[in-house]
Amino acid sequence: MSVPAAEPRIPHTGGPRVLVVDDEVPLARLVAGYLRRDGFEVETVADGEGAIARARAWRPAVIVLDLGLPGVDGTEVCRAVRAFSDCYIVMLTARVDEIDKLVGLSVGADDYLTKPFSPRELVARVRAMLRRPRLDAAEAAPELPISRFGELSVDVVGREVRVAGAPVSLTKTEFDILAALAARPGMVFTRGQLIEAVWGGVWLGDEHLVDVHIGHVRRKLGDDPAAPVFIRTVRGVGYRMGLGR
Repeated sequence: MSVPAAEPRIPHTGGPRVLVVDDEVPLARLVAGYLRRDGFEVETVADGEGAIARARAWRPAVIVLDLGLPGVDGTEVCRAVRAFSDCYIVMLTARVDEIDKLVGLSVGADDYLTKPFSPRELVARVRAMLRRPRLDAAEAAPELPISRFGELSVDVVGREVRVAGAPVSLTKTEFDILAALAARPGMVFTRGQLIEAVWGGVWLGDEHLVDVHIGHVRRKLGDDPAAPVFIRTVRGVGYRMGLGR
């Protein structure tokens, strides 16, 4: 008996939209049920091409995305979605080696979970992402809403980053980490302090993902990790901005 690739459309409930993409249809339906009980509007898709099309048309706030999809896999879906959306993406993987986790994050995922996982934990992660505080530029820098570090400028109000005048495209997570550092250029942030600043203390995952996101920001800024200029590593402590006024 054939299994449908997607569930029937459900009327909009007013909650945040979550697109669940997994070819294990029973698992996708289980996750969708937990999310709906928590007030989300959910749709499920079982293949990569359908996920890209639905994400473009439906504009979800969060995508729960299986890495091991047949055909167009999760990394390719993530790359494609990042071309038109900055929604949060949680990558699911059945492979436990660290390379798979980092590959997923390198294409723009915000978090990952390894199968098997608790649907309640997934719901908590999704809820935590959507509760994340946005930095108030007026409070962080009342006289300097645009922070400058040499050729780098960070506009917290406009959520815009430029290097030598050229715009730099960052995910929500990447921008929020950079904005937190830029708001207090003299401060050295530990991983825990960056998590508190960006996630509001509701992070449930691995703190070392901060390092992964820092690496992505550096790469996009053209900041040599061997001799970084904009984001400095303070050995044994954490990170701080360089070239600050």
